[in-house]
Amino acid sequence: MYPWYAKLAQASEPAEWEDVPLLTAERLNDYYNRGDGANDPEWNVYRTSGTSGGRRKAIYYDAIDETFYVMQKVALFGKLLAGTDGIERVLSDMGTGHAEATAKHIFEQLGYECESVPFGLPAAVHLVRIQQFQPDVLYTMPSLLDGLFRAAPVQFAWGLKKIILVGEPAPPEWRRRVAERLGIAASDIIDTYGSIEIGTIAYYDAAMDRYVLLEGLLAEGVSPGEIGLPDIGLPEGEQVLALTSFQRRRFPALRYVTYDVVRDLRTEVSENGETLITFEAIVKRIGPELKHGEKISVYDVENAVFKHIGQAEVRVQVSGNRLQVQIATVDEVDEETAAAVRAELQGAIPEIGAMIRGGLLEEMKVEFIPAGSEAGWGGVPAAEQRILVTTPAPVPVKRKKLYLSDESDKGKGNRIDRSGSQ
Repeated sequence: MYPWYAKLAQASEPAEWEDVPLLTAERLNDYYNRGDGANDPEWNVYRTSGTSGGRRKAIYYDAIDETFYVMQKVALFGKLLAGTDGIERVLSDMGTGHAEATAKHIFEQLGYECESVPFGLPAAVHLVRIQQFQPDVLYTMPSLLDGLFRAAPVQFAWGLKKIILVGEPAPPEWRRRVAERLGIAASDIIDTYGSIEIGTIAYYDAAMDRYVLLEGLLAEGVSPGEIGLPDIGLPEGEQVLALTSFQRRRFPALRYVTYDVVRDLRTEVSENGETLITFEAIVKRIGPELKHGEKISVYDVENAVFKHIGQAEVRVQVSGNRLQVQIATVDEVDEETAAAVRAELQGAIPEIGAMIRGGLLEEMKVEFIPAGSEAGWGGVPAAEQRILVTTPAPVPVKRKKLYLSDESDKGKGNRIDRSGSQ
């Protein structure tokens, strides 16, 4: 099915499981660039932010993949919402992506009335829809929920019984603050974890106080050095999550590197005798992508910067659900150039730009500093700043110079084409 993978496996001649190649972002470029499903009218394609060649990544699902994705979420959400009285209506406020595209069908399968709010509408319109529809459950992302909170009056009547989250990590303290704002228990803020490549991966179990992987997945913890990031050090107990799916068909989910760092990954036996794979927390993300409402490739951020600046070093992170971009450059940056860069960044991923304009996401924080300046981010000299780092904790990653690529997205296909993370 994947000729490029056969060549990769032959080159390494794996004799043991540990010898099977880890599917890093670099190795997956062959998959993304081939577009194996581009001409199959029966496959759905979901697009995320781009690769180093400037193309948006296309992730394919055939009918069997789609059916499994939906039924897995039906089973999970049914379990997570069981025992809560009075749930009749669910509002999906998801931005874009696989989760948004399937939400209505999934909740209707569970017998709930479900509506979806288009991501491009202003935050105030989203609040009006909540008032009108009066949902019992809100299905959304942490960054979008923060946007709704910023736009809502203090006395806004939310009327929610449960929140189901997907997208960026939702730390315990953040969940507690959300619960206080909504007047519900922290256990009613349900965090789920997934990716467009794999589908749903795990959910937070409040009783265990841990994330639990779904059936059909094998999880491994690998070191940054094993995935080509030897300059990154992680504390004891933290590892990069790699996954193998025994269900996914149209994505080569064999030792797929998520680039998410998890804490205390382990196998354990539950009270009812089930063998579970669990972890304590998603600590941060390393590598060439981050999540902010939608999945963002750092390559797209770099590309936007270099349309206006000849040479620079770029650092990107998400802090407090706000995207921050720092640009260290030898070029002189006047107000006109700075404004052009900010506009280019906002337009680099149109879906995120629309959510910023609508007030669902905060404005990007874009900083320009002279290359070699002592005014580095976080007190670190600019000359020592590193690239491709996201929060919660800045971690050094190999330094490099970046230049503009002229390639553009030439995606094909007239089938369902959604941009987003899950």
